[in-house]
Amino acid sequence: MTLDSPFSLSGASTLSPGDGEGSVQVELDPNVRIKGAKVFAVYGKGGIGKSTTSSNLSAAFSLLGHRVLQIGCDPKHDSTFTLTKKLMPTVIDVLESVDFHHEELRPEDYMFEGFNGVMCVEAGGPPAGTGCGGYVVGQTVKLLKQHHLLEDTDVVIFDVLGDVVCGGFAAPLQHAERAVVVAANDFDSIFAMNRIIAAIAAKAKNYDVRLAGVIANRSAETDEIDRFAAATGLNRLAHFRDVDAIRRSRLKKCTLFEMDDSPEVQVAREEYLRLAKMLWDGVEPNAAKAMKDRDIFDFLGFE
Repeated sequence: MTLDSPFSLSGASTLSPGDGEGSVQVELDPNVRIKGAKVFAVYGKGGIGKSTTSSNLSAAFSLLGHRVLQIGCDPKHDSTFTLTKKLMPTVIDVLESVDFHHEELRPEDYMFEGFNGVMCVEAGGPPAGTGCGGYVVGQTVKLLKQHHLLEDTDVVIFDVLGDVVCGGFAAPLQHAERAVVVAANDFDSIFAMNRIIAAIAAKAKNYDVRLAGVIANRSAETDEIDRFAAATGLNRLAHFRDVDAIRRSRLKKCTLFEMDDSPEVQVAREEYLRLAKMLWDGVEPNAAKAMKDRDIFDFLGFE
């Protein structure tokens, strides 16, 4: 792929049939690999709280003294909203403004500093109904490397939209060391998680990414998540309850670490800090095996 060839796969390397049955995905150009930083990709069903989770996790990493970069991978471009307090222009927007002449861009055109020094980038997306999300992710990483913005980064977090319905949205898995899934204690998000686990396993055949586990979010209980985890070999990494403070933090355009103190806020902060330290120290690969679609319907008790 080339930066001056918008929404095209021209110039990509050879196809990678090992990425799963019927795969037509292109292999990652080794020149755009992220080196040095710990890279995490956050996935989960749409609306499950991935961006809130990612932003608070980025904040927690920064409070532990790490240099953090969060990359939002959603055309909605609101991944970093609570870190920067406003919607940022996307990489695709700024590239389009200079007719995809990347040499005319400066880092400050597309990268912005958020809470406690967290650096924020919104990749954006191709025009509706055209192009590929994988192209957008690739161009974002290329631009960051060309401007030497990854060299002083300790942690990179990719916040990726929704379910993995195609290889384009799986592109961040080519860069990540560990992938985490955010899920609630309900059928839809567990079903999406099952597909994401399958996508991670497919990418792990050719790339370094491995599954870290699941973050239970917006759930009073975790019984269904834990039952699924036990059946598939999945680890639960953390649990964030469905508390009003998390919803209000989004409305207030801030992270949980900027909210007024309360017992529920303090519990959530401590859980984020614990999770960040655990991920930084290293999580062993999780050898979970996804169920077939029909099997998961039967397993979760739906006719």
